[in-house]
Amino acid sequence: MCVWLNELSQKFDLESVRYSHLRSKIEGQKYQSHSYNMSQDTRVDKVIAESVASDSNIVNQNSIVESKAKKERRKRSVAWDHFTSAVDSEGIKKGVCNYCKKEYLADTKEHEECRKALCRMIILDELPFRFVEKEGFKQFMKVVQPLFRIPSRTTVTRDCFDLFDEEKNKMRSIFKETQQRVCITTDTWTSVQRINYMCITAHWIDKNWTLHKRVINFCPISSHRGEDLAKGIVKCLHEWGLHRIFTVTVDNASSNSVCVAELSKQLTKWGTNLLGGKHLHVRCMAHIINLVVQDGIKEANISIERIRQAVRYIRQSPARWKNFQECCVDENLAKKSLCLDVPTRWNSTYLMLNRAIEYEGAILAYADRDIGLAHHLEFGHICVCDGDSDIVDEEQPVGSLLCSDWDSIKRIAKFLELFFKLTLKVSGSLYITSNIHFLEICQVGFCLSKLISSDDIVLAQMATNMKKKFEKYWGDPTKMNKMLFIPCVLDPRHKFTTLSFALKKMFGDNGATIEKDVREYMKSLFNEYSSSASKDKCGKLSSEVEASSSSYMVDIGDFYEELSRHTSGSGAGNSKSELDKYLAEDTEVGTSDFNVLLWWKYNSARFPFLSEMARYILAIPISSVASECAFSTGGRVLDSFRSSLTSKLVEALVCLQDWLRSESQPISIEEDLDSLEQLEQDLAKVGKEPSIDDI
Repeated sequence: MCVWLNELSQKFDLESVRYSHLRSKIEGQKYQSHSYNMSQDTRVDKVIAESVASDSNIVNQNSIVESKAKKERRKRSVAWDHFTSAVDSEGIKKGVCNYCKKEYLADTKEHEECRKALCRMIILDELPFRFVEKEGFKQFMKVVQPLFRIPSRTTVTRDCFDLFDEEKNKMRSIFKETQQRVCITTDTWTSVQRINYMCITAHWIDKNWTLHKRVINFCPISSHRGEDLAKGIVKCLHEWGLHRIFTVTVDNASSNSVCVAELSKQLTKWGTNLLGGKHLHVRCMAHIINLVVQDGIKEANISIERIRQAVRYIRQSPARWKNFQECCVDENLAKKSLCLDVPTRWNSTYLMLNRAIEYEGAILAYADRDIGLAHHLEFGHICVCDGDSDIVDEEQPVGSLLCSDWDSIKRIAKFLELFFKLTLKVSGSLYITSNIHFLEICQVGFCLSKLISSDDIVLAQMATNMKKKFEKYWGDPTKMNKMLFIPCVLDPRHKFTTLSFALKKMFGDNGATIEKDVREYMKSLFNEYSSSASKDKCGKLSSEVEASSSSYMVDIGDFYEELSRHTSGSGAGNSKSELDKYLAEDTEVGTSDFNVLLWWKYNSARFPFLSEMARYILAIPISSVASECAFSTGGRVLDSFRSSLTSKLVEALVCLQDWLRSESQPISIEEDLDSLEQLEQDLAKVGKEPSIDDI
């Protein structure tokens, strides 16, 4: 009993000490605080006084104090001791100074915008999420905005997903509102994770006649089989609500033919497959050009291989490279990097030859200084295919670099320049390319025919081999998609006047028959489109009338249907259709700054149905480069250091970068290297070391 009384006495003494300490602390702060703290003291005194009453009152009063304290602790900054929160008439949160009554913005949305901007920077610049936790970035933010609370990498990852959902919903609402047909390109890629990814890019022209390109899918697929590819595309289209597909542009893999055939069946089930999908499959022109040129380069393999081996030898050693730069100075040439090609990519071979020709004098001067180059070429070997077979001769030596080799590669480079510029031209995604599709094909066929009869044996043999591959894809007009010809007709500078001439040049007497087939197909396409468009407009009109009319006006819809058939271009027997009127007009004068989309925008009122059809046809991409470019982004996102990213996160990063990127042209690494080398030379002249600020 005594022990219990002693423990109770000790507890009472401890509580008395705590009460005295609390009391003294409150009294000490009383003279340093404002009225706000005085009210706090009064409330604390009240709580202490009432705590003596009963144990039940203690519980109730403590809960009241805690709830009120939580509300007041929302404003954690000491600045709120001198400001009062207020909301203006526009709903913007502000802080009013207690002394001068001046208003200041006090909204937390600024912090949210900073987090979104940080998220965009990480996506656009392809930075790792750990970047926000690095010491350098933290020190930078302390200088730029010390009050910004840097989020963790987990929070940034969540912000990226939120931004992806936000932007995706915006695009989905646009597709839902417009209900227009969309052209797509697709391609596949295998990542460092050994996962097969499929990219789908949508192309369309909006009602303001602006061309758009968006990556709408970047997801893994089970295999490269055509059926699996089709299932992946259908799933993506259904998710986006895109059931009205006009064309699908793919490369020449056999699985893609199966894929497009399966996709055509699905579009037929949806009831959106125009003319049974005859024009749905569009072959990538850039891929065909690559196959054509690869067959031609085989004939000049020896001269090209000698240049390749010489460039590889110079680039292998820093000492050799320094010696080569000294040769460039002696020859009064700018010190640029020599390009080494990838043999399977002919455009890189063209760039290598072009740069080697530019530095011919320096390479010859280096060969005189370094005898090792001659030995490297003499004892090296080249892989040469025997004609059209796959037999490879591994024992043939490369041989010395002769003057005849330089003459040969100069002619070859000049010849390849035509295809290099053509590839760049047809690979664009920021401007329409379908209107030049067939005309560029004619240009290639015309040049090959001329070179076959050339006195230059090497170029003649190259052109002969290339012509065989050319005829495989573009030699039989009956197997060619009619969408190769129709966009040319919808260019007001050309119409059938230009197309007739081009068909005759390319196919001879069969050109007239092909032109007739194109006219019939274009008329069928216009009639089907105009009839479906008339039904849509008539349905909207009749629904509006029914909604605003009483029950005794039920039969008025028949009158409007007849009126629509009477006034439409295809319904009036004695009047010309819009297509006939358009073709009957004179062609426009072709100037360098002529804008096809702008012309259709100004003339859409005269050709309402035809202009809608032109919007879909002119949006057709003639290459799948737009989808292939996404794989370059995917390769950087999924590098060897970030191979653990989930497929969903990879899709969000790749798609968001495409949606947010504002640069109209991709970054050229070669141009950047040249500019950096030129910068170093300029700084060396003034005796200054290059710094980050200069770059």
